[in-house]
Amino acid sequence: MKVAIIKYNAGNIRSVEYALQRLGVEPIITDDHHIIQSADKVIFPGVGSAGSGMKHIQERQLDQLIPSLIQPVLGVCFGLQLMCTHSEEDDTPCLGIFDLKVKKFKKERKVPHMGWNSISFANEGAYAELSGEDFYFVHSYYAEIHPVFTVGHSEYGEAYSAVLQKDNFTAIQAHPEKSAKVGARFLEIFLQS
Repeated sequence: MKVAIIKYNAGNIRSVEYALQRLGVEPIITDDHHIIQSADKVIFPGVGSAGSGMKHIQERQLDQLIPSLIQPVLGVCFGLQLMCTHSEEDDTPCLGIFDLKVKKFKKERKVPHMGWNSISFANEGAYAELSGEDFYFVHSYYAEIHPVFTVGHSEYGEAYSAVLQKDNFTAIQAHPEKSAKVGARFLEIFLQS
């Protein structure tokens, strides 16, 4: 299986690579359009700020490529946020795969939201077996709940989208690569999709 990790100016790419290696997968880290298009699975990870992240994505024309991909694609943390329509961070237009806005947690909450938190998944669907399990989160912004695309939610003062799905696109706000066995299982389910 050929797995491509999209390379751009975002942190956390190496920890996703190591998590995949632990599952017996040797991913390719690249921004080459042909390699990404020919991969069996694509992972779009990241830690960073929306403005600079989208700038680098646009410079490499990845903003055109990513939404056009037809194989299974997984956005991780910052990747989930950039797959939405708009982020309040730097007032940034994003990729628009999920018709959702990304908002900053309210001031009365400690930001970033950091630590272990459970995800409630829909009763049906590929990830239902992980409902109620704790994942590791680090984020200051969140995607709103969508009536169709939100297949897993979590709460930090208010409910937000923890996992989104639309067609061949899946995205998780948590860090499965840092979420021990449950995170490894999440990645396994994605790789089997």
